[in-house]
Amino acid sequence: MSDTNTPEIRTPSIDEVNPEEENISRDLAADFANNLNIHEHGSERNKEPSSSVKKDYSLLKDPIIHTERLENIRQKKGYIIDMDGVIYHGTKLLPGAKELVDFLNRNNKKYLFLTNNSAPTPRELQQKLSRLGIEVTEDHFFTAGQATAYFLSSQSPNGGTCYVIGEPGLAYSLYDKGFFMNDHNPDYVILGEGPSYNYEKLSKAVQLVQQGAKLIATNLDVENLDSKGNKIPSCGAFTACVELVTRTKAFFCGKPSALIMRYAQRVLGLSRLETCIIGDRMDTDIVAGISSEIDPVLVLSGVTSMEELALFAYRPYVILGGVYEIPSDDKKHNISESDMEAASRRVRFSNPLILE
Repeated sequence: MSDTNTPEIRTPSIDEVNPEEENISRDLAADFANNLNIHEHGSERNKEPSSSVKKDYSLLKDPIIHTERLENIRQKKGYIIDMDGVIYHGTKLLPGAKELVDFLNRNNKKYLFLTNNSAPTPRELQQKLSRLGIEVTEDHFFTAGQATAYFLSSQSPNGGTCYVIGEPGLAYSLYDKGFFMNDHNPDYVILGEGPSYNYEKLSKAVQLVQQGAKLIATNLDVENLDSKGNKIPSCGAFTACVELVTRTKAFFCGKPSALIMRYAQRVLGLSRLETCIIGDRMDTDIVAGISSEIDPVLVLSGVTSMEELALFAYRPYVILGGVYEIPSDDKKHNISESDMEAASRRVRFSNPLILE
């Protein structure tokens, strides 16, 4: 995304970079990254960083490597994009989100908004983005509930029965794949997101698993945030209760499982080499990318801070302040219809788990 009022920033060559100046730039970049996370709930979080700050941030790592990798991301044909912390925070759109979608549409890219939340339907997610000013169609969304339904369909092609604790988004996805609700002798016990958990339902889930039903969880996120920013238990916490009592291990379908990434690739119709994932969580988004060999892009507009990177034994492909760094007006990023069709033909659809 260019700005006619902003002077062009030239990336220095290796010989031109002064070590002392580079250290100063790295310090400035670290301060910028810290400020992004300090103002998590403040108004400053939603301000567009100045061009000088963007330049300082790009020098956090080797400036040439950073520039090359960012350019590689811009050249991708497909994008798997997390939502909360990447596109929006609650009811506030993050800087560059609308410009990112415009960039993807303008350059004929394929993209999918991927969420670990199994509660909403794609239409509900589409309506939320519409209220925030971004217009996309329902087929651009994929949830952990849909991934769970895809998995069950691969295991039981003729459908089956299940006891579900979750919201309508999960139930609709299961219905679409031929699975019906049954609380007497179901094939599966499926735990999703939502506020409907209680002692009676968890006890019922335990009893059914002990009777032979297979335990499935849409995701293993232990905690989430409510609308006021307070921590609340999530699907993984409730799943742990059932696991402990039944001494079984749930199979989960959402991030960081590579399974949901393979299904997302299948929806996009692209290979892993032509796709990237953009997320704000090291423990889900970035792991999902690494485990599925899809280039992971970490944005610091969400829950992860620079200081927390030292806690992990793995690294993202590239680190950005936010999605505002990705859009570009350079026409070389445009993907022609013939190139996209050729890319799609190279992908095998016979098995969603076998994608090159």
